[in-house]
Amino acid sequence: MKDALAIHRWLLAHQVHHEIVRLPRPMTCAADLPEAVSAAPSRCLMVTVLEVATRVGREVVIAVTTPVSAPPPVGAVGGVLGVRRVRPAPAHVVNAATDYASGLVCPLLLPEPLPKFVDDRLPADFLADDGPIFTATGERHTALTMRALDLMALLPGKMVDLRAKGTREAVARRH
Repeated sequence: MKDALAIHRWLLAHQVHHEIVRLPRPMTCAADLPEAVSAAPSRCLMVTVLEVATRVGREVVIAVTTPVSAPPPVGAVGGVLGVRRVRPAPAHVVNAATDYASGLVCPLLLPEPLPKFVDDRLPADFLADDGPIFTATGERHTALTMRALDLMALLPGKMVDLRAKGTREAVARRH
């Protein structure tokens, strides 16, 4: 499993200024990050791992990076990707697909074959001011903080519009 030390070494090798923060109490998931570091939820990132069923019936695992304040709406992900079904991946699938502990996935150092998507609202929010951004490190007792511009330069994945408007939703037919 990847951890804060692996992230720290990788960022040092890429000469990126960052800090690994020791938390006063353990987190159970990335959604706990704003409270743990006393930051706005929009300044904290989380990675949601989803299982999707493509139109040809193939099961694929994907990772979606969003602010903690705006988790990815399943309907929007399905609409953007044009897939039949989207559901949260179980913990054992998250662990195997990301090499991080489930719920504490960092958006950096994700495996190459894993399809990665980034909520396109991130750049607009982060480029407005270059304050610190916080992410999980795969460990319950630490978090990663770095400048927003540095993180955006390193963040892997395709930018997608995950706003809920215009997504397809199932509607019951009238009888």
